[in-house]
Amino acid sequence: MSLDYYNSLMETVYLLKSPQNAAHLAKSIAQYKAGENIQRELIDE
Repeated sequence: MSLDYYNSLMETVYLLKSPQNAAHLAKSIAQYKAGENIQRELIDE
């Protein structure tokens, strides 16, 4: 297993550890798949 793959798995575990965060991510993914996303411009600083 590569270090990048391992780090990716650990990041996924971290993000899904909190039930509230997991629910928010699931809702965001559903909105994206339904085409309900908003494209924004980056702010130059």
